[in-house]
Amino acid sequence: MEMNAEHKNPKQAAEVSFYEKRKKIHAKRVRGFFDNWRIALVIITQLIFYGTPWLMWNDRQAILFHLVERKFYIFGLVFWPQDVIYLAILLIISAYALFLVTAVAGRLFCGYACPQTVYTQLFMWIENWIEGDRNARLKLDNAPMNARKFRLRASKFLLWGALALWTGFTLVGYFTPMHELIDNVLSNNLGPWETVWIFLYGGFTFLFAGFMREQVCKYMCPYARFQSVMFDPDTLIITYDPERGEPRGVRKKNTDASALGDCVACEQCVVVCPTGIDIRNGLQYECIGCAACIDVCDQVMDKVGLPRGLIRYSTENAMQHKLDHKSVLSHIIRPRILVYTAILILITLVAGYFLAHRIPLKVDVIRDRSVLTREADDGSIENVFMLQIMNTSEEAQRYKITVDGLNGARIAGASEVDADAAGLTSFNVVVAAPPDAGKRGSNPIHFTITSEQNPEITLREKASFLLP
Repeated sequence: MEMNAEHKNPKQAAEVSFYEKRKKIHAKRVRGFFDNWRIALVIITQLIFYGTPWLMWNDRQAILFHLVERKFYIFGLVFWPQDVIYLAILLIISAYALFLVTAVAGRLFCGYACPQTVYTQLFMWIENWIEGDRNARLKLDNAPMNARKFRLRASKFLLWGALALWTGFTLVGYFTPMHELIDNVLSNNLGPWETVWIFLYGGFTFLFAGFMREQVCKYMCPYARFQSVMFDPDTLIITYDPERGEPRGVRKKNTDASALGDCVACEQCVVVCPTGIDIRNGLQYECIGCAACIDVCDQVMDKVGLPRGLIRYSTENAMQHKLDHKSVLSHIIRPRILVYTAILILITLVAGYFLAHRIPLKVDVIRDRSVLTREADDGSIENVFMLQIMNTSEEAQRYKITVDGLNGARIAGASEVDADAAGLTSFNVVVAAPPDAGKRGSNPIHFTITSEQNPEITLREKASFLLP
């Protein structure tokens, strides 16, 4: 049997590379309609992120996920770990909103509001401000290290580092009260977890937005991989019109322009792309939908006197069937979109209803297991319970506790308790009942806890009363 040529001479075997060597991308800055939207979204999202921890509400931070106290403050609401159902609902709403946006307009979130895109944009603004435009940055990259290059790079890295650390500091400010965090920094008394997260989150921001950039979108983000299953022929995506643009070519004085398409082969759509793709090759998973190629192509079309829209937001069906703008918009409202919208609205309304009617009181009933039952001096049988009362409102409350469910059952001793605002109070309750009030063994009873200030705040909790 003859051996394969590769086995005869291993040195002649073809080498297969599983990884593509990264080519550093210097995206050119372009201004236009979609870039203005991108700037607006960067400003809005960062005003929310950096500004929210400084907002005050009822003499405390408006939004604070206080891990030490295990309480989450969101303006006038106080949540406890037992309210994890609301977090699950929030995640479900976010998922359906993402499905809806993707089905309508592709990776719109990636191009305008994704943290990776937003911080990359901020870092690129700093880079452009210090090192100059694309050509200046390319020239600086190729230049040998000298005093000027060192100064520019050091200044850039210093500002990147400051922004990254401030980002990490702000993130920790959502979990540790901001005024405490500032005092800890000034007094050099930061806790270990605070120090770790400031530098960890800041370090990853510096790495991802400063150096890895498009590699995060191309190789690390799972959304880029499964987005295709959420697309359909009527999803708005950034498309190049090959029928109008091909054959592409440079329009010279002696060239017959009628034999060429509208694409002038200026390559500007590639130069401005933050992921370095050529949109003229069709939709690619690396495309983050930032529409920079649309802005620059429209500007080129204006200069050469051709109509805009060679690269535009369109759909697969619109390109195949040559649908006009109104027809494209009419196809957006389709069964899939209606289902996503209906589910999203339904979940949001249900969550809003339960949140609006949420009782700001939680009670855990714990039986004293050291003494299951005891006989009182008057001959009645007593059971001891500990009530853990969580006042989730921001006002101190006084609660009245009653018991029912068993003939003659009553509270023996104190039946009222004061609870601090947004606090946890433990209260021992002694329940007494006649020996013949029920059957031997376990008998169901109910505690009713009612606020004296607001009788609408009332809660019933089930327990069991043991008779010997």
